[in-house]
Amino acid sequence: MKKLFFILTIFSLSLIGANATEQDTVDRSAVTIREFRHMPEKGIPPRILRNARGLAIISVVKAGLIFSGKAGEGVVVARTGHGWSGPSFIGTGGAGWGPQIGAQVTDFVIVLNNESAVRAFSKGGNVTLGADASVAAGPVGRAAEADVTPRAAIYTYSKTKGLFIGASLEGAVIGTRKGANDHYYGRPVSAYDILHGRVAAPPGAANLRAALGR
Repeated sequence: MKKLFFILTIFSLSLIGANATEQDTVDRSAVTIREFRHMPEKGIPPRILRNARGLAIISVVKAGLIFSGKAGEGVVVARTGHGWSGPSFIGTGGAGWGPQIGAQVTDFVIVLNNESAVRAFSKGGNVTLGADASVAAGPVGRAAEADVTPRAAIYTYSKTKGLFIGASLEGAVIGTRKGANDHYYGRPVSAYDILHGRVAAPPGAANLRAALGR
């Protein structure tokens, strides 16, 4: 019975990802950024966003009962000499065992505070949070405006819908979705070229880039 539940959980999570098009993911990322901007007391301080070298925006669905599974999709963007880059598609997933009951959808905004963090996402492979770049929960609200020095290469912020016990992205592996990049841009492209502004952003990315601001 437990094995059956585990298989059904992973299957359900995979369907969630399969039903979302690349444009759906870009549009959802734009909505997520706007939502985080409209939480003045608990949101990302404007200074953090102004100084960010890049942002990863990802929605993770997690469900379980003893066994657990998670799947997430999103995009990463970086600042270039001509504003924000186009989106490079990313994903995460996995399974676990532990006292985890329920289901949740969590939207994450991962702030890349320096060029080293951007390079980690530019490799086109996997990034392990906390291993490839130092990671910490980001400061929140207006009081954080006075804290001018980033204390980690990556800051994480999250907003959860639903209920889950013990959810976290600590140690999560986030991978480049090369097939999604190629499909969205209409030709083979690398995460490096996208994030360094060598590939023009498609018209469909305009809403996301507007949400990001300057």
